[in-house]
Amino acid sequence: ALLSAADRYNPEARTQGRDVWRTMKTTVGKTALEIVGGNIADLAVDAIANAANTRLWMGAGVAGAIKAAGGAAVESDAVSQGPIEIGQAVATPGHDLPARWVIHAAVMSEDLATNGEAIAAATRATLARAEGVKARSLALPAFGTGVGGFPLYEGARIVLDEVVRYLEQHPRTKLRLIVFSGYTDAVRAAFTHAMTGITRS
Repeated sequence: ALLSAADRYNPEARTQGRDVWRTMKTTVGKTALEIVGGNIADLAVDAIANAANTRLWMGAGVAGAIKAAGGAAVESDAVSQGPIEIGQAVATPGHDLPARWVIHAAVMSEDLATNGEAIAAATRATLARAEGVKARSLALPAFGTGVGGFPLYEGARIVLDEVVRYLEQHPRTKLRLIVFSGYTDAVRAAFTHAMTGITRS
């Protein structure tokens, strides 16, 4: 069986010959969009995004998973570039991660509060930073919907809408695969609902 684009970037799925990661996919221009399961820190894409706070400390949620897999150097490299404003992003090496880069997008302040505008800005900043490090593949979480407590379905829709808008406005982008990473069934369902909306529009 043919592997999905996300599987080709995931060593575990590739070596086991399984197609368990893909739940839905579409394309915008020359860029494939896919929803995948599992831990974002395990994805062997060029860059993964971290839902960061403005101080760039890595605690729980997506940040904690990335730090656990990539090592403390990921956090120290990020903190050395902070603090940053909400909606800004910085890039650090992936260290022990399969991904070459981690893009830390500030979606919340130190009080861990977020909102739709912050999620949209963080998504745009992540895409721009991915272009800056010449990434061709990028994995995104549902920014702000974990530790930040933002409504899951609305947050997933905002992230996906911003990605589609960016790709439509940048037809010459070098990004060829954008993965929406969902660790839980609920997150995957939210991204699937959002993607269904754009494929029908």
